[in-house]
Amino acid sequence: MGQITLENVTKSFGSTEVIPPLDLTIEDGEFCVFVGPSGCGKSTLLRLIAGLEDVTSGQILIDGAEATTTPPSKRGLAMVFQSYALYPHMSVRKNIAFPMRMAKIPAEEQERRIEAAARALNLTDYLDRRPGQLSGGQRQRVAIGRAIVREPAAFLFDEPLSNLDAALRVGMRLEISELHERLKTTMIYVTHDQVEAMTMADKIVVLRAGHIEQVGSPLDLYRAPRNLFVAGFIGSPKMNFIEGEEAARRGAATIGIRPEHIAVSTDSGPWAGTVSVSEHLGSDTFFHVQGTGLAETITVRADGEVGFRHGDRIHLTPRDDVIHRFDEQGLRIA
Repeated sequence: MGQITLENVTKSFGSTEVIPPLDLTIEDGEFCVFVGPSGCGKSTLLRLIAGLEDVTSGQILIDGAEATTTPPSKRGLAMVFQSYALYPHMSVRKNIAFPMRMAKIPAEEQERRIEAAARALNLTDYLDRRPGQLSGGQRQRVAIGRAIVREPAAFLFDEPLSNLDAALRVGMRLEISELHERLKTTMIYVTHDQVEAMTMADKIVVLRAGHIEQVGSPLDLYRAPRNLFVAGFIGSPKMNFIEGEEAARRGAATIGIRPEHIAVSTDSGPWAGTVSVSEHLGSDTFFHVQGTGLAETITVRADGEVGFRHGDRIHLTPRDDVIHRFDEQGLRIA
């Protein structure tokens, strides 16, 4: 079991409160992602759960049991850091075995867990190598293997892919997601990358300045962001925001429309402007359109075969059924 509950948890460093009173429950077996901009408190929140930082006030429960002051080693959690933190002089096998040796687990049981973790992470052929002989992705898999053999109630990941190049990040995202499907163990994952959050999570927790802005599934947050911050943070490219007369006409202070919900044409459409930049990405093309009188720039996501260029005059038609409306406080209007 791996349910984790935070009840009225706060964290202050001196007189600075970085986590205001916060309540959150992560259910057993969930893949929960904490996402938000740098400095929003997501890593601090993870460290509070792990016991690496002390809670200023409030309670942390693990499977219903009070764990607020329980030492990290007694919480039944395993953490994977941004840095691999492997011992360079030890083989992969010994790196994976290290936490079990510290826990004095019998040698036969250690070997069983090492072999199982190596199979799950495609590391069987690398057990006798040292970390310096491995790629970045392989080293991260060793760090995950070291966590797996502890058989924790939950895995805590603190931006584990940020040191990898783009191609390796995509591959490791898939591997971690597949691992979660096999193990069915609670995973809490911290990232500033909303693409990682959208592709990996069962549940996303969007944080800003220590506050939870919204909790929900990736599609919940995409389809119904509760405020302008979430609307602008979730989705890539980000949502277009329009104020003024066009928003007022639709009964809002601000309206939002995602780039993929705008059709482009050469001859008709309620909005018109000039292409300033076109980004061709193969299957998709992003057009940045200026001079519409609606916003400084409107971003449009179109089929990759659409071939407008810098300086072309185009017309835009938003899908009315997916326009988001927000009031003067930036809150969603139902």
